Amino acid sequence: MNRRTFLGGCLATAALSVAAPARAGSYLDRAALLLDESRKEGDMLQPRTYDKELATMIRALAEARNKAARGMEVPAAIAKAHPHLMMVLENWERAVESALAGNFKRFMDHLVICRNEDQSFRALVAELGFAVPNLNPRK
Repeated sequence: MNRRTFLGGCLATAALSVAAPARAGSYLDRAALLLDESRKEGDMLQPRTYDKELATMIRALAEARNKAARGMEVPAAIAKAHPHLMMVLENWERAVESALAGNFKRFMDHLVICRNEDQSFRALVAELGFAVPNLNPRK
């Protein structure tokens, strides 16, 4: 009987240790999607900050992404990196607001912060032993 209990405990421990990286993987997939779309929008809007209709649409997308990220479940294994993801999304939202206000300098300031925080997020994720998926693999 003790042997069965011991083996059952070992099996449960093994199952739990496998589940944590899978959850981090799901989180990292979602984070990669949020980061990639923000970057694409930044690349699109930067030379077109005068286009208020485009900026208005991008603002709605940025707000939705920020709301989604605030509601994400963050695995404990990766929790230290999540504030950097939030900084990217919040600064991107501020950048778009600056574009709508016609303030190109503030737009660029927030865009630079976004890119720096993106790099910090990816570096910290790597330091924690994970990797942010590449959504644009080279062929």
